[in-house]
Amino acid sequence: MKYIGIIPARYASTRFPGKPLALLDGKPVIQHVYERVSGHLDDVLIATDDERILSAARAFGGKAVMTSPSHRSGTDRCYEAYQLNGTDYDVVVNIQGDEPFISPKQLETLCACFSDPATQIATLVKPFRPTDDFSLLANPNSPKVVFDSNMRALYFSRSVIPYLRGVDQSAWLQRHTFYKHIGIYAYRSQALRQITALPQSVLERAESLEQLRWLQNGYVIKVGITDIETIGIDTPDDLARAALFLKNLK
Repeated sequence: MKYIGIIPARYASTRFPGKPLALLDGKPVIQHVYERVSGHLDDVLIATDDERILSAARAFGGKAVMTSPSHRSGTDRCYEAYQLNGTDYDVVVNIQGDEPFISPKQLETLCACFSDPATQIATLVKPFRPTDDFSLLANPNSPKVVFDSNMRALYFSRSVIPYLRGVDQSAWLQRHTFYKHIGIYAYRSQALRQITALPQSVLERAESLEQLRWLQNGYVIKVGITDIETIGIDTPDDLARAALFLKNLK
C-alpha cells in the first residue's frame, strides 16, 4: 500500500497567529513536523492557505500546495491537497502541523491499522495512567474514546466514558483503563473523498468532534494504541515548553 502524509497548516490562529512559522530551535515548527515524518511515508505534502507558509516550506525543501482559506477542518484541507497533488495513494495520513515531536512509531501504528481490510479511517489513542489526576481525565479539551474488541471506535466524547457506576471518582483511574484520543488520522483515499462531502451530524455539533460525523454515518474507525506522549503547540507558552523539551532531548 502507498501512503501520503499531508500536513494542514493555517496561518490564522486565535491563540497563536503564525504558529507554523514560529521558530523552535532556529527552525519553523512546520519544518520540524515535515522532517520528522519524511522518509517514513511514501510522500509528504504541506497544505496551507498562506503564501508565507508556502514560501517557508519551499525554502527548506518541503513540498507544499496552496489550498482554500474557507475549509472548516484539516480533513477538508487534506482532501483538496490530495486532489491538487494529482497522484493516487491508498491511504492519506492527516498529520497535525503543530506536533513537532510526532514519532515515526506512531505513524507505524497508525498505518498498521489498514492491515484490517474493513478499516476506512484510523486514529490513535493513549491510555491514561492509573496515577493521573482525575482532572486530566475529566478535561473536556482531551476527548476520550471507547472501542470494541476488534479495536474499532464505538464513540468519542469530551465527557468521561465509560461512567463507572458505584465507584468513587477518585478511584476511577485505578479501576478502569481510560483512553485519550490523539488527534492524528489516516483515511483510505476513497473514504476521505466521501466523508468530506458529508454534512455535519447531530453528534458532531453536540460535542464539536468531527469524527462523530463519520461514526454516525457508519464509517469504521480503527484505533491504534500508543504510549508515546507528544507535545502539541497551541500557544506561545506551549512553544516555550517545546523548546525546553527539545533541549532536554539533546
